[in-house]
Amino acid sequence: MSMMGEFKLFALKGNVMDLAVGVIIGAAFAKIVDSLVADIIMPPIGKLFGGLDFANYYIPLNNQAYGLALAEAKKGGAVIAYGNFLTVLLNFIILAFVIFQMVRFINRLQKPVPVAVVVPEDVVLLREIRDSLKR
Repeated sequence: MSMMGEFKLFALKGNVMDLAVGVIIGAAFAKIVDSLVADIIMPPIGKLFGGLDFANYYIPLNNQAYGLALAEAKKGGAVIAYGNFLTVLLNFIILAFVIFQMVRFINRLQKPVPVAVVVPEDVVLLREIRDSLKR
């Protein structure tokens, strides 16, 4: 089989299509979580820490001033943007928790279906013989 034929066989399998749909939906969901964290969760946390934008917390490495916005400080050289890192970390934790809850819910929906055990006819006959001999 040619490489193109193998690739076509691989790409058209159901799992690959399911994965593609999952990646697209996951990317869209990540944008929602980013907005939730940046626009709803982080502003109150920033207010608790002195009313500053939490994403603008950084440690300058090239003698930049501490009061600059993160974008301006980056223009002046390297910075350790720990506030931005914490925001991204919170995004990840929320996203991982939501995905965990979704998988947990789906696993509960997929309870194993009891399978009826079919007993072979010869075993049934042997049991009948055994029971009749006991009587």
